[in-house]
Amino acid sequence: MRFICIDLGDKRTGLAICDSQEIIASPLEVIEGGGDLAAKILETIKQYQAEGIVFGLPLNMDDSESDRSAAVRKFAGELAKQTTLPIFFQDERLSSFSAQEKLGRTGLTHKKKKNRLDAIAAAEILKEFLSSRK
Repeated sequence: MRFICIDLGDKRTGLAICDSQEIIASPLEVIEGGGDLAAKILETIKQYQAEGIVFGLPLNMDDSESDRSAAVRKFAGELAKQTTLPIFFQDERLSSFSAQEKLGRTGLTHKKKKNRLDAIAAAEILKEFLSSRK
């Protein structure tokens, strides 16, 4: 099953996709804030023929949900009204840290790292989700 993963942010939203065999999770794109985010995500879902949606869920270190978790769940609920695809949530703790570690070794400028970070974080979230399905 091909999943698209969404790392929802206030300014930028990262997207990642996996192959239909659920083996490889790859960063896809970063959508800058503004405009109709849901429409942009749905367009990407259609373009890549995704069969399921995974949202990174920002939990506190004690496993409780945060205000940000509520915002992600609210956005997911709105998106669910516009698609019949199944929606899943995956703990996203430490995904940005892992993405920053990977980018730290690339030699990219700070600006280029910033532009890719959210998509790489989405790929990290998706990898965890795929691992949990096995």
